[in-house]
Amino acid sequence: MESVLLEAPAGIEALLAWDPSVSVHDHRRILARKLVAERLGLEEKEVRVEREAPRQFGYHTQLIASNRDGDAEIPLTIKTASFRAATVVAIGDPAVPMGIDIRDVHPEDTDLRTMRRHSHLPNEDDVEALLTHWVQVQAVLEADGRGVRVAPEHVKLDTGRHRGWVPDRRVVYSL
Repeated sequence: MESVLLEAPAGIEALLAWDPSVSVHDHRRILARKLVAERLGLEEKEVRVEREAPRQFGYHTQLIASNRDGDAEIPLTIKTASFRAATVVAIGDPAVPMGIDIRDVHPEDTDLRTMRRHSHLPNEDDVEALLTHWVQVQAVLEADGRGVRVAPEHVKLDTGRHRGWVPDRRVVYSL
């Protein structure tokens, strides 16, 4: 499986991979293991990546990295996003809020309607700009951590779209 290193803010490493013969869950583990090993200067076989146990019904579990024996957790946050056969995995310091998103460059009409309804861009017919905006908004929402409790139209992006925030919080995220 081939992967591509993505551009990311300082302190975050991210990979994208696409392979329809590999399951989404395997994509996530393989990419996470590769990123963690590279960051720590280890061989991939020295890193174990597992999904944490669910805490309650509806809880979205995260991937966690540990040493090969699984008895020493590696203090890194692992975030994942998948769409069809494509998967993005990012790692970073647990103290730094992080969010990622991935979308099809040819979205369905229903997805476009949702994006247009919430984005309020001057030219909503520019699908590339709309997609870029939507992915950034979704990444800010994920980093914020409140999910669907915050409406996408509440997310603000600076004019260069290099930073994003939710006005009721004092946190600004690099995009």
